[in-house]
Amino acid sequence: MRSLLGLVLFLFAALVSAASSAGSRLLVVLDNVEDKNAYSRFFADLTERGYDITYESAKSEALHLFNLGQRNYDHLLFLPTKIKGLGPNLTPKVLLDFLNADGNILVTMSSTHAVPSSLVALLSELDIALPAERTASVVDHFYYDTVSAAESHDVLVLDTPRNVRPALKNYFEIPGSVLSVPHAIGHTLGPGPLLTPIIRAPATAYSYNPKEEAEAVDEDLFAAGQQLALVSVLQARNSARVTILGAAEMLQDKWLETKVSRPAEKAQYTANREFITSLSAWAFQELGVLRINSVEHKLKDTDELNPSIYRVKNEVSYAISISEYADGGWMPFRVPEGDSLQLEFSMLSPFHRVDLKPTSETQHATIFTTNLTLPDQHGIFNFKVNYKRPFLTYLESKETVSVRHMAHDEWPRSYVITGAYPWLSGIGATIVGFVAFSALWMYSQPVKKTTGTKKTQ
Repeated sequence: MRSLLGLVLFLFAALVSAASSAGSRLLVVLDNVEDKNAYSRFFADLTERGYDITYESAKSEALHLFNLGQRNYDHLLFLPTKIKGLGPNLTPKVLLDFLNADGNILVTMSSTHAVPSSLVALLSELDIALPAERTASVVDHFYYDTVSAAESHDVLVLDTPRNVRPALKNYFEIPGSVLSVPHAIGHTLGPGPLLTPIIRAPATAYSYNPKEEAEAVDEDLFAAGQQLALVSVLQARNSARVTILGAAEMLQDKWLETKVSRPAEKAQYTANREFITSLSAWAFQELGVLRINSVEHKLKDTDELNPSIYRVKNEVSYAISISEYADGGWMPFRVPEGDSLQLEFSMLSPFHRVDLKPTSETQHATIFTTNLTLPDQHGIFNFKVNYKRPFLTYLESKETVSVRHMAHDEWPRSYVITGAYPWLSGIGATIVGFVAFSALWMYSQPVKKTTGTKKTQ
């Protein structure tokens, strides 16, 4: 009876567990708990996906991200707030510590609220710059909503994003749809390789502060056109994620499914809800999470797995099992078209770099394999897989092995080497000549001496 009850409880826990691979504890930081009513549909979606949501004000004394060195939450969501500073429990250092402890952060902004100084400092640490006034809105006089922003032009109507480059996972593509981006704060990205823009402003957009630039726009703009990013992501080296959403109103109920119209175009419904669902799923590690299940290497056509020593010029087989987390479970990982998963066999620098090919699939994983011939160099080598792509958690695998030189009895015999034939012929000719000369010498009859009669006088 107890075992049956335990099984039922286990199945119930599995059903209500969060879709995220990183945990279900989500902290939402906002001004007042009542402010969550404007985002009721978004939070309802998160709850249905299994998240345990805690709402706290930045002023709350009970707000602590850590307890005895362990995270109290798995994810952070910052909504726009009127508080200039977030207090001693949400300093930039504490937020960086949370990120270094594998926590995920979703930062939302709005030009109707000044961005708190703690978030400005955090983003600056990540090489993300915001306008100095922290309330500048992105304006476009060509791609605006004629229904809700006929005069202010600060509600942008943009096509859904495309991949930043080919051969990437297309988590955010919604073909044939548009997004409404209301009251957005634009930001600029540094040259860091960990930053990836998802939505950039149109070429005709610019950052504008209506309070300071009411009559005319300053020539010294913060940024304009494609320099302005509206939605960006950063994946740290530990695969923790930071997502920057420049328009927090995209999460609100009235903007999830609303009708918008660009100048001289028909009105249509936006795909904000689908986009926000994909964005939050990626931010909280429901999408794009990779895992290495096992690594095997061995001599070709043998059964001994993962030996610690090989010999130069050995034929070696290598196999790695990889899974991808999606739809609440682990599934086989498929490399995007145009991309490749590679294996390096290296000492200080790679001696081999070969593609790993998918050879089989299980219910939860894909097996990638390859064969290679070890170099004619002894020493300490590494089987290394280093797969780092935008929108995917980083894969790193390193297996160290020794490669010895050939033993004295492992070299091929000289009669097998065609280049040795002239020397072997010379040795054979010398032996044959010596034997023939010896036989001729030993068996040849010596010359007889002539004996004459002794002369007498």
